[in-house]
Amino acid sequence: MPEVPAAPEAPAASHAPPLSRRGLERLDLLLLSAEALDLNGGEAMVWMSEEMGFTGLFANRVELWKRRCHNPLRRATRRGDLSPAETDALIRILCALADRLYPLLRALLSNAEPEPVRRQRWQLFEGRLAELVRERMNPRRVGVQTLLDPQRGERQRHQLIRALAYGAGNGGYGRLRASLHDPVV
Repeated sequence: MPEVPAAPEAPAASHAPPLSRRGLERLDLLLLSAEALDLNGGEAMVWMSEEMGFTGLFANRVELWKRRCHNPLRRATRRGDLSPAETDALIRILCALADRLYPLLRALLSNAEPEPVRRQRWQLFEGRLAELVRERMNPRRVGVQTLLDPQRGERQRHQLIRALAYGAGNGGYGRLRASLHDPVV
């Protein structure tokens, strides 16, 4: 079984407490947002996992999916915590996806484009995200209902895009990891 490559932040990750329930929710919603932005987002995650050497943790797409199912908002949820190595790997995959998606993230957050173009981009993202959420999440959960609500969920959808943008670039892993472990965010 190949070992996960050691990264500068890996020692700190091994001493970190497991992600809280809220952190697991946010991590999975961020991965879902990346999928909504990239039509082949699920495949991209599997490919990134292989490229980054995480096949020891996620041997295939099913193993990757099982780790994401620790989100309590999912239709089919798994109990327990992710190991620090699994959490670290998912955050690194998410940051790599955010790097790839950064031009689109920047366009969504920018005020430089005409309002109709921005609105159309947001509608496209929100439509894809809503489709994925309806397909994979438990509709009876208040958090899911809020995310799907056009008015009440708007702030949360904007926060997801901003968090993805903060996860891109140098230091993105540290920023994203810190925000996922922060109980207030």
